[in-house]
Amino acid sequence: MSAEANLTIARAWLRAFNAHDVPALVALYDDAATHTSPKIRALHPETGGKLIGKGALTAWWKDAITRLPSLRYEETALTASAERVFLEYVRHVAGEAPMFVAEVFEVAGGKIVASRVYHG
Repeated sequence: MSAEANLTIARAWLRAFNAHDVPALVALYDDAATHTSPKIRALHPETGGKLIGKGALTAWWKDAITRLPSLRYEETALTASAERVFLEYVRHVAGEAPMFVAEVFEVAGGKIVASRVYHG
């Protein structure tokens, strides 16, 4: 994939996330994709912070949207290469302070094969 194609994936991811369109979001991932996040570790310590596969991703984001119906991400920067995308965004939830987040997508064959979230 080219850097531009991977930027397109990242922009589609942000659109799907902000639309709370979980099927469109999960469609961007490989069937065996992994997703690692401090929030997963906090809410589900038994996972070590890592989800594997589209089923787990679907359940995670459906739960997040149910718990946090105002959840949205504001893009601040996207940087891509042929293998990955680095996203920076601000997480917004009504009643909570904005949270600055960085996320990395590893991309292969036009799908996200791994994503890692970083925040303080």
